[in-house]
Amino acid sequence: MSHRIFIITGEPSGDLHGSNLVKELLSQDPALSIACWGGDRMRSAGAEVLKHVDDLAFMGFVEVAANLRTILKNFDLCVEHIQAFQPDLVVLMDYPGFNLRMAKRIKKMGIPVAYYISPQIWAWKESRVEKIKRYVDHVFVILPFEKAFYEKHGVSAEFVGHPLLDEIKHIEVDGPLFRKQHGLSDRPIIALLPGSRKQEISLLLEPIAKIIASFPAHQFVVSKVAWQPEGLYHSLPDDVVLLEGNTYDLLALSEAAIVTSGTATLETALIGTPQVVVYKANPISVLIARWLVKVKFISLVNLIMDKEVVKELIQAEVNSTNLTRELGNVVKGGERREAVLASYGILKEKLGQKGASRFVASRLLKIIAD
Repeated sequence: MSHRIFIITGEPSGDLHGSNLVKELLSQDPALSIACWGGDRMRSAGAEVLKHVDDLAFMGFVEVAANLRTILKNFDLCVEHIQAFQPDLVVLMDYPGFNLRMAKRIKKMGIPVAYYISPQIWAWKESRVEKIKRYVDHVFVILPFEKAFYEKHGVSAEFVGHPLLDEIKHIEVDGPLFRKQHGLSDRPIIALLPGSRKQEISLLLEPIAKIIASFPAHQFVVSKVAWQPEGLYHSLPDDVVLLEGNTYDLLALSEAAIVTSGTATLETALIGTPQVVVYKANPISVLIARWLVKVKFISLVNLIMDKEVVKELIQAEVNSTNLTRELGNVVKGGERREAVLASYGILKEKLGQKGASRFVASRLLKIIAD
């Protein structure tokens, strides 16, 4: 009888890392059955997607409160899906507000629980570590300082390296062909990654649009997410190109980038593109977050390095004056560019071994075999 694994994630980054995990699991055990709450990438990798991440990504305190009824229904639906699938193991991936609550329910069902890409409870809600201690059987961490954090709280955790090291291998792009395919000029490119959620995109693009005229020697290209309509990007000048997909190729060809805080900041650093990190959200959500969150930085790059490698602009700081100055500092000839690039090299060393997805897949299969 083949084994069965159920995976739960609720965000695009979880879908990315989840897809690599699914590929490795099926590579090592082709008879394995995998069902998930995930996205298109996990489906393409071979998992049965029972609930799509597009229906799950509620961001910020105000947004969560506004969608509370839907979220509560999702808990019950997820329990139903797990009971129907009868897995040998449930794997949680990030998405802590939902997954930590699910861990308790899954544990009551008598099903082992593994957490891969554990939640960033070291940043806020440190008390959540007690839930992990109580309801999670195996913890796999991807940031170098997380292992010591968990062990300080009496939780055994394995540092597996960061899965993006495998996702972002050496990228070679045919520049002239890429420009021709996407209608780009010969000017140096500045990439804009305004995020994937409607609210953050609309809040960020307005101040970004105001600085484009200050960089006439450059071509601005927006990384557009497939599920958002083109009309959401209407505040940008007509000569700004919207590019769907090929984000890694875009970054590899770009001289610099403006990137919304999140996984994309680390992706941009590993590709080697100097960046300015921005973040804008509902003011009440940000106010609550600033009160609760204990970390010094919002970008993974700075958090891992424990210093300001890339400039972070938050809320009102995301204005045309600051954006023009900070972007000017990291384009070619900018005063901070070389320092940023040198720090990126150290960052890669800190992230440890490659092969995170392969290693975790082998550990999960061993868990269900024992």
